[in-house]
Amino acid sequence: MAGTARERLAELLGDLDEEPAWSVYHKLFMTDLSVSVDGIGPLRFPVSEEQSVRLRELGRRARFGRGEETLTDPEVRDTWEIPKELVHVEWTAAFGTMLEVMRDELGLPPHCELTADLHSMLLYETGQFFVTHQDSEKDDSMVGTLVVTLPSDHTGGELVIEHRGQRAEYRGSKVAVSLVAFYADCHHQVLPVKTGNRITLTYNLLLTGDSGAAAEDALAEEVAACLDEHFATPAVLPYGRGQTDPPTRLAYLLDHEYTERGLSWSRLKGSDAARAALLRAAAERAGCDMTLALAEIQETWDAYADDDEDSWYGDDDDSPEEDDDSADDGQYVLQDLIDSSIALAHWVGPDGQLEEISLTLRDAEVAATVPTAGLTPYESHYEGYMGNYGNTLDRWYRRAALVIWPRSRGFASRAQASSRWALDELGEMIRAGKVAEAREAAQSTEPFWKAAVHATPGKELLGRALPVADGLDEAASAATLLRPFRMDQLLPEHAPAFAALAARYGDIWITALLRDWFDAWTPANYGYAPEPPAWLTGLPRLCAAFSATGSAGATTAVHHILGLSWKWLADGIRPLLTEPSTSSAVAQLTRLGEPLSGLVAAAAESGPTGVLDDVVTLAGQADGDQGIALVMAALRAARPGSEGFDELALGCAERIREVLARPQRASGDWSIELPAGCACELCRTLGAFLQDPERRVLEWPLAQEKRSHVHGRIHLAELPVLHETRRQGRPYTLVLTKTDALFREERLARERGEADLVWLTKNWAVPV
Repeated sequence: MAGTARERLAELLGDLDEEPAWSVYHKLFMTDLSVSVDGIGPLRFPVSEEQSVRLRELGRRARFGRGEETLTDPEVRDTWEIPKELVHVEWTAAFGTMLEVMRDELGLPPHCELTADLHSMLLYETGQFFVTHQDSEKDDSMVGTLVVTLPSDHTGGELVIEHRGQRAEYRGSKVAVSLVAFYADCHHQVLPVKTGNRITLTYNLLLTGDSGAAAEDALAEEVAACLDEHFATPAVLPYGRGQTDPPTRLAYLLDHEYTERGLSWSRLKGSDAARAALLRAAAERAGCDMTLALAEIQETWDAYADDDEDSWYGDDDDSPEEDDDSADDGQYVLQDLIDSSIALAHWVGPDGQLEEISLTLRDAEVAATVPTAGLTPYESHYEGYMGNYGNTLDRWYRRAALVIWPRSRGFASRAQASSRWALDELGEMIRAGKVAEAREAAQSTEPFWKAAVHATPGKELLGRALPVADGLDEAASAATLLRPFRMDQLLPEHAPAFAALAARYGDIWITALLRDWFDAWTPANYGYAPEPPAWLTGLPRLCAAFSATGSAGATTAVHHILGLSWKWLADGIRPLLTEPSTSSAVAQLTRLGEPLSGLVAAAAESGPTGVLDDVVTLAGQADGDQGIALVMAALRAARPGSEGFDELALGCAERIREVLARPQRASGDWSIELPAGCACELCRTLGAFLQDPERRVLEWPLAQEKRSHVHGRIHLAELPVLHETRRQGRPYTLVLTKTDALFREERLARERGEADLVWLTKNWAVPV
């Protein structure tokens, strides 16, 4: 038997009774079924050509579902559907008995009832078919499909069903009623009818009763022992990296595929139902809780195309054989599993309702009797040879899982999967007066809480967390709960709750929390991805919301928010003000103008904080186009006459006038200043050429590496110099030519400065 507890558990579950069928076939006498159709009357078996023609006259082209759409396409489904309201079906008692037989053969528990709900009547004429597809669950209790083929004289039209690489083919009969039942996750098709007409009734198979009800089994004690050992044994890290803490959960992957609608204890299929019942009993004995979940699995395999004659593996007889279980990518030969990931996206909550979660599982937390690679992926993608990457085949699967955790770790296990649930549960504890219990539960989330919060989309989570942190009435627990959030998640509607926290826990606590939030808030690196922090533009509304609370805690919070916001923004602005004036730097500073405007407006409305003085000081230290671009963008984003901007406007106008007062470049002056930076011999030669007011062209024999260095200096500084390589002789010659853009750019800069000055005098009361 396998070594680890989870591997032994998977083997024990695999040793249950013989694998149930995933499809079953039976026949009933023609006298066990009566079918009458309005406009035709009772059908006579076998159905004659004459009645088939009359059915065709009543029929309409059958539709099929694709995603959220319902389509009609004879290239996919070519058959006629008789309106259901015209069809009347009566069975003898033999049909009910047959459903019980099928229930047992499909591995469903005897205490559950399997019933059939008529879905449609179909007519397949000669040549008609339905390509491979999977039935959608049309009812919350649906577990499968029943296809009843009426007796008729036809050939072809076989029903082909596939599941986990296995294939079954069923034909109708001329002298009996044929019944085929199969699970809803099976892929199936109807082959073209060769002669005659194939007529069927399709039913949704509905299951009532709990197919995963707890079982008393001799194996339960042994499985419970595996659970005890699993949760007590340190997990072994991959690649020989030692051990870590024991796993906090075990996810046992089931064999059948389930949709969100079909995930329910009462609709487990075949061996899944028996294994769930055994695990329920074992979990109870081991003091564990268990739920049912949906897992999204991705596997990346080293693989090559089966017909790739240039494959590195060639035709070596020792290479692994093709995975026979792969139905959709069987043309590829699998070698080694490179990587895999398993994430839980939904699970069944205590109230039986499906909950959205986000939880990534480690290998040490997963067990399966049937390896995922033995199932059919719902999607695959092959990437051919790409140098160091090799040939890879990505496969995606959906599997259900039984997730188990020790009852003593129940809150932490559920909180890690859903931060929303955790906050709601903590709120319930606090309202029930169980504050000490809530504090202990909040502290138990510390190892994973940051990842759980970051995995939750949207900004509403902070709104749930703030009142809970207040209700914990303990600084350490409240900090644990709030530390993973970011500054940009704080919205005006959060102001009352946040102000209450500031009043409750004090200045030191609120300062530390806000610093954590700013440290975690890294929307962009201004040097490479200049996306302006849009949250700062909303600071006036946020500060106004705090002021409206009228509390001392609100004032403290606002001062800290403004101070940290300015430090955060200034740290991004300063490097741009000191680097060479390029279009890229000017564009980044222009984009930062609107956030700066929001910060200034908020500081002006919130009283003395020192922020306004710091903004004016920083703007006054900036030289040239960068400082003007930043301040002009901030002023254009503000409402003319707004408080806090007058000094910025006056300083900006003064710098523009200084620039305009400089002598204009003479028509024959070709001198260019090379920005400070590298002082190598190449750059000294380049600088001397650029500074020469009369020289326009430099022909410079240089090796490739040296040419690249010169190219880089010219490109980064955006100099108006054309650089071309004349590929003659050795070394090649780098030809540098100063362009007319030198004069054009200076003219445009002067025109822009004059226009900015006119705008400032008009909108900001700047003296003419």
